[in-house]
Amino acid sequence: MTPAAIFADIDNTVWDWQHVLPDSTREAFARLKEKGHFVFLNSGRSRGHIFDPKLISLPMKGIVAACGTHIEADGKLLYEQYLPWDVLQKALALLREESMPYILEGREYLWMDVDEFPHDAYVERLFRELKERARHLSELTPEDRVNKFSAAATEKTDMARIERELEGTFTLLKHNETVAEFIPAGSGKGVGIERVCRLLDIPRENTYAIGDSVNDLDMLRYAAHGICMGNGTEVAKEAAEYITDDLHADGFLHAMEHYGLI
Repeated sequence: MTPAAIFADIDNTVWDWQHVLPDSTREAFARLKEKGHFVFLNSGRSRGHIFDPKLISLPMKGIVAACGTHIEADGKLLYEQYLPWDVLQKALALLREESMPYILEGREYLWMDVDEFPHDAYVERLFRELKERARHLSELTPEDRVNKFSAAATEKTDMARIERELEGTFTLLKHNETVAEFIPAGSGKGVGIERVCRLLDIPRENTYAIGDSVNDLDMLRYAAHGICMGNGTEVAKEAAEYITDDLHADGFLHAMEHYGLI
């Protein structure tokens, strides 16, 4: 069998929001490796946010992080894209004007001010989980490396202005009316797959992508075979070639079996 390359989102695809990773998913990773296939995590999370032993210990080929701006395989860095300091500062100044708090995401660290997200349980939990990987915004320097950032709109935010002024520089992925990811224009999870294929000489027709949400759309459409989890959003299901079962109904494993990869 010709080796396939499988690109898997993390949250609500490999594990759930409580970081529960089904045994069947781990089994699928192991069986895919035994068959000689290449499995990559392909996440909106930056590399600084992918460190949990449950993830890192999965038998995989590599990691595509921060929506295609960081690529590694076999423990070696293959590609990295950082935001230029002047571009980043201009964008952040605009977000501050529009009362839109943000989290900067990089290879080693994430920068945020928890008090900018009052009563936000997710951000508070994120800061606790990251520990030494979490830094305050005041600690950011021009030498720090930021791949992308996420932000939350408030009632004072003029999102139309933000989109207009950042057009051509950033791609905005809106998860809902409040939360959006800001990715360097020309990047994305689908572009990440294209870059891996080019760097490792993998035919596009041998690619599979599996995810659940809006920031997975481009990889579901780019891969030869796009798979949406049964617990995925409607827009992700519409973009997919195949819809598998829910995460905790062995959906990842069943998808790999459906395509005869294991």
